[in-house]
Amino acid sequence: MATFVLVHGAWHGGWCWRRVADRLRAAGHDVYTPTLTGLADRSHLMSPSVRLQTHILDVANLLSWEDLESVILCGHSYGGMVITGAADREASRIKSLVYVDAFVPSDGESAMDSRPPERVKLAFEQIRSVGEGWWMPPTPAASFRVNEADQAWVDAKCTNFPISCFTQPVRLTGAVDTISSKYYVRAGGYRAPQFDACVEKLSGNPDWDVRSLPCGHDIMVDMPDELSAVLEEAGR
Repeated sequence: MATFVLVHGAWHGGWCWRRVADRLRAAGHDVYTPTLTGLADRSHLMSPSVRLQTHILDVANLLSWEDLESVILCGHSYGGMVITGAADREASRIKSLVYVDAFVPSDGESAMDSRPPERVKLAFEQIRSVGEGWWMPPTPAASFRVNEADQAWVDAKCTNFPISCFTQPVRLTGAVDTISSKYYVRAGGYRAPQFDACVEKLSGNPDWDVRSLPCGHDIMVDMPDELSAVLEEAGR
């Protein structure tokens, strides 16, 4: 039996891992799917004070308070920022890191630093026009290339997202670099230069297992069987 902590990305919540979590639990594993502060079932806590560091503490505190060990810590998209910061704080508790179409930041980097300039411009236009100067409305599921059958479900579940989570840089001590088992899963059906850059950077690194699945950005929605298999591999 392995222990998995699955961290969602921007606008999403723990709900997006339902299919993967069901499969892993059916195989006998322990699975945690926390919702980050201010999102989904915790959207009542949404405020301008919610930042990347808030979300890092959400996950780091879960690891600590639940006394979790040998964890396979997985992050989707923006969740890559979160798991990197949490793993740096709680490196001794982590067995493997799995990045699912996600940011892999270095010390001092924010999510905005690697987003394409046109996406950065659009984000700030949105927060000025509809986001009261501090939040971003959800990106439509169709833009993420979610399969057509699930687009309405994903759109109905996504909630607004604080811009400060994208702009606050992550601060790392280097402890995260001591975790030698790392996976990167790229969504082959979703165009994202920032994640292509991650694949290019990591492919030649012997500490990383890099692969691709033929689907949209929300791999856990589109291909839960295949992603669950990767996660179980990381747990062995």
